[in-house]
Amino acid sequence: MKIKIDDDFDLEKIAESGQCFRFNKCGDGYSVNASDKYLFIKEIAPCEYEFDCSKKDFEEFWKNYFDLETSYKDIRGLIDKKDEYLKSAAEYGKGIRILRQDPWEMLISFIISQRKNIPAIKASIEKLCALAGKKIGTEKNANGDNIYAFPTPGEIAKLSDKELSSCGLGYRDKYVKKAASDVLSGEAELYKWQDLTDDDLMERLLKLFGVGVKVANCEILFGYHRLDAFPKDVWINRVLELKYPEGFNFDRHKPYNGVMQQYLFFYSRSNGLA
Repeated sequence: MKIKIDDDFDLEKIAESGQCFRFNKCGDGYSVNASDKYLFIKEIAPCEYEFDCSKKDFEEFWKNYFDLETSYKDIRGLIDKKDEYLKSAAEYGKGIRILRQDPWEMLISFIISQRKNIPAIKASIEKLCALAGKKIGTEKNANGDNIYAFPTPGEIAKLSDKELSSCGLGYRDKYVKKAASDVLSGEAELYKWQDLTDDDLMERLLKLFGVGVKVANCEILFGYHRLDAFPKDVWINRVLELKYPEGFNFDRHKPYNGVMQQYLFFYSRSNGLA
């Protein structure tokens, strides 16, 4: 189905923004895997996109997934006009949206992401999905690959140590296995945690094995769509040190500091910090 999107929306920038690992260039468009769903999407004209899904699936899932009811143009309008670096970053990153992703998938994805580059993260996640996730339908994507759902906690818990190791997780395999166990036992009630405040959510996440402040912030921003969360990695820390030695104005950009983080991350990673 054809969808017109007048607000900020750039498939390439979203795919390369570091928030998603199963959103990839595929033929003349992009393949998107989210939990147990799959979408092929491509731009067919300025601001017009072909969603290879039913109207029902678009309305019930993909519209929310792409956060299409939020105006990112308005969010960019909140940027301090005196902040030249952030203005440049937002202009460069215009089109990025914070996807509404699944808390379980994001928790495992960002646990795996620790001390890995993005291609390696994607490779490990795809191996995990192919090994433990259910195959989605009988069709292949435009690249000729089978399509797999993200594995459930139960599916991951059934994997042997050797099977998990084959996914290239390294020392993170024990974190992934424990996270699955915690969800199954009820110790980590990820979906009930959606009702917690940001501070309480952070406190719960930090109690999970292998979850530090950076992973927790990524989970809060990308898994729970709390748009004020501000994950700090090596790129963001460099930006804060070199461009904001007197401190970033978090108060100015509440409750959208996470969106600003995406602009800063994408801009600095793509262009360096000259």
